Amino acid sequence: MHYRTGVSDARLNLRLRPAAWPGQTVRDFTMVLDVPPTERTDGPGPYLSHVTTLRYDKRLTSLRIVTEFTADLAPLPVPQATPALDALRQLAGDQRTLGPLAPAAYLYGASMTPLDEVIGAWAAPDLLPDTPVLDAARALAARIHREFTYASGVTTSRTLPAEAFAAKAGVCQDFAHVLIVALRMHGIPAGYVSGYLRTLPPPGRPRLVGADAMHAWAAAWCGPDAGWIGIDPTNNSLARDDHIVLGVGRDYADVTPVNGVFVGGGKQSTDFRVDVVPVDEPAAEAVVPPTTARRTG
Repeated sequence: MHYRTGVSDARLNLRLRPAAWPGQTVRDFTMVLDVPPTERTDGPGPYLSHVTTLRYDKRLTSLRIVTEFTADLAPLPVPQATPALDALRQLAGDQRTLGPLAPAAYLYGASMTPLDEVIGAWAAPDLLPDTPVLDAARALAARIHREFTYASGVTTSRTLPAEAFAAKAGVCQDFAHVLIVALRMHGIPAGYVSGYLRTLPPPGRPRLVGADAMHAWAAAWCGPDAGWIGIDPTNNSLARDDHIVLGVGRDYADVTPVNGVFVGGGKQSTDFRVDVVPVDEPAAEAVVPPTTARRTG
């Protein structure tokens, strides 16, 4: 992060340590800050997240954050059958829990995912009462993948789903938001997942270290037995052993990787580089690209 004119009394929230997620085990997590903070606290945040809070009481012009960890991924089996939508709505209402993944918290609109009648009407043909919830969610993800254009620069991190839906374009954050709103409009609990995605290079080409950006997808609550299942509309796939979960919230605002407040003005910029490497991949096969600023997606 770079602050052109410098800032003071900065308070930053980092959501960069993966939260607990079924089938995912994280070990050896480290976070290195090139500027030591005046104060630091670590602990669980709202919804499903881990928050590191930093305070800097001296002038800050830049901050470099490097995190590393090893993730063991063993995704749970995909259920052969999930409840029909009319039954699922009743099951969601019957749950008597308010934990981080309680379905009730993911039924209603939030700051970046307000309920939207237009998106709801668009989704209706795939959400008939007798349709199994996972089949319905996957059908909507396939429609987003088919009908929307992946295009950087069309939207920003503040773009609401209605705008991306009208443009039929955006990045993974936008596609996840549209899917979430579509599901919630029909009484299906849906959450926003922030994380990383391991991508594979073309055959015969080296994998670029740091070439991957942060990724986002949705999770649908598929009943008390199946629980939450990740669905990636950008890639028209389930979130499986290439997807690493950082956190889950109602939308991007709940699990923003870095946010905060500070005293100061002027332009600021943030550069992200993400590297997801299989533990058995030789380091010599990787090539480091130039640093680029990337938004989630």
